[in-house]
Amino acid sequence: MISTQEQNINSKQKDKKVIKCVVWDLDNTLWHGVLLEDEQVSLRENIVNLIHTLDSRGILQSIASKNDFTTAIAKLEEFGLKEYFLYPQINWNSKAASLKEIATLLNIGLDALTFVDDQLFELEEVKFTLPEILCINANEIDNILDMPVMNPRFITEDSSIRRLMYISDVERQNAEKEFVGTADEFLATLNMNFTISSAKEEDLQRAEELTLRTNQLNTTGYTYSYDELNHFRQSGNHKLLIASLEDKYGSYGKIGLALIECQAQIWTIKLLLMSCRVMSRGVGTIMMNYIMSLAQNNNVRLLAEFVPNERNRMMYISYKFSGFKEIDNDGSLIIFQNALNRIQPVPPYIKFQVI
Repeated sequence: MISTQEQNINSKQKDKKVIKCVVWDLDNTLWHGVLLEDEQVSLRENIVNLIHTLDSRGILQSIASKNDFTTAIAKLEEFGLKEYFLYPQINWNSKAASLKEIATLLNIGLDALTFVDDQLFELEEVKFTLPEILCINANEIDNILDMPVMNPRFITEDSSIRRLMYISDVERQNAEKEFVGTADEFLATLNMNFTISSAKEEDLQRAEELTLRTNQLNTTGYTYSYDELNHFRQSGNHKLLIASLEDKYGSYGKIGLALIECQAQIWTIKLLLMSCRVMSRGVGTIMMNYIMSLAQNNNVRLLAEFVPNERNRMMYISYKFSGFKEIDNDGSLIIFQNALNRIQPVPPYIKFQVI
């Protein structure tokens, strides 16, 4: 069951907003002037520093602008900024529709978006239609870097190259669209290497970040600080496992985390999460099956806690497909048990190693 300490941790951090992407308007926001009226627009003061700094902090950026796509993209390229914006929505759709599309393409929640615009009408429309999104008037741009939600506690190796990892994802997606064959045949072309290891001290900043940022492929939503994770790492009664993935396009970084409470006869999975960026890569159950093998080898019962919410239904299904059965459910917490008689092998198209 959830301990008092875990309840305190959860209530302390569950409302902490994490901004994953800043979405910019263009005219009179990113630059001075209206591009379709005057092609000699000039960049807003300090905007290049803002964009570079957010990028270095691991915060993604995109565009939602009512503009001509070709003209606007050419201007961004002229300013040397095009590469910083993922899935730019430059069209005549509503800003709310563009923001929804960006969230979908990045596979993040709407509540992880910030929208910056100079037009009160656009800001009010988004606030009304998508109240989860943080809206900022362009007049307040100079304050963005000082906002707590724009200042992650740690700048990890993964966060510092996050945009580049998403660009690699775009390359993979394009290759997948062009590939002729089955999904498994395409995955076999990626030369994936999946690694699991016991978390080391240098992994803990990223581990904390994963508990804060990962919402969909997350079994409980428990969030843990660096110090709490360091305690579990050194505890004889816990296992803290971290997973990484790479393929021929590059590294996905550290993309999985598991926390297991180990008692003499019972092991309990307190947290199991996987980055949403690997959702379609067929690696989601590898860590789960590895934990099942460990429990089987240690001759213990394996339980798992699951806290349902509106986003993590896929992890519930993953537990069920892996042979976990509900033995307790009070509405807010489900306890699963696995008989450990059906452990799936690693897919043949993935090289798997434990280090």
